[in-house]
Amino acid sequence: MVRSEAAAMRGMDAIRLVLLAAIWGASFIFIRVAAPVLGPVVTVETRVMIAGLLLLVYTRLTGLELQIRERWKLYLAIGTLSSAIPFALISAAELNLSASMAAILNATTPLFGALVAAIWLGDTLTPKKIVGLCVSFVGVIVLVGWSRLGLTFPVAFSIGASLLASLTYGIGAAFTKKFAQGAPAMGMALGSQIGATVFLAPAVPFTLPSAMPPSNVIACVSALGVFCTGIAYVLYFRLIVDVGPARTLTVTFWPRSSESFGDGCFWERPSL
Repeated sequence: MVRSEAAAMRGMDAIRLVLLAAIWGASFIFIRVAAPVLGPVVTVETRVMIAGLLLLVYTRLTGLELQIRERWKLYLAIGTLSSAIPFALISAAELNLSASMAAILNATTPLFGALVAAIWLGDTLTPKKIVGLCVSFVGVIVLVGWSRLGLTFPVAFSIGASLLASLTYGIGAAFTKKFAQGAPAMGMALGSQIGATVFLAPAVPFTLPSAMPPSNVIACVSALGVFCTGIAYVLYFRLIVDVGPARTLTVTFWPRSSESFGDGCFWERPSL
């Protein structure tokens, strides 16, 4: 009986992992459309605000335990490390990178996550892990080298921003595992989005777009908030609690080709 329950839990974790990979994979498309029009800060602020409001309504209706008062400082830190900073860096990077290239660079997240977990949490880096990390790192270098993008300063800056976002994700995941023991997954999901909203709010008045965005941009940032953040972070924090940060961050290893992200079609950056 215990074995069957454990197997069922592993099966549910696998389903959550696949679903999270699919949702986060789509986020690079939406960012590619929204960020050039709204700007990185407003794109992320709108994204996390929508997610926070969605989760707030859901938790009010369901009466789930959140522990906001007890853990608000923790949630603010998690929101800053796991949402506000990496979201803003990726949005800034996609001003110059294609959605597919940003996704490929984001696939370094497990590499940084494993290194941070080894240094900070004492997770052992086995020979198999080391080989896997080295292969993935070389693969990313090769893919970046094969890119059609010229290595200008803006492109190099954007690549650096994407890699820094991956490092921040790794730090955020390890931080959550270390300090959020016993915190409810829904509390972390809601609290982190409120925390990210608060963290970015002071910069918003200085980065507002000059005109009302078109309908496709509004649709993309709404999808980012509802699906790629609100629903995604419920899955993410549940996985962090159940299987740990290193395994959870493997969602970024799922294949992401140029064709799958529709580079050069409707989803390509709009003309400004």
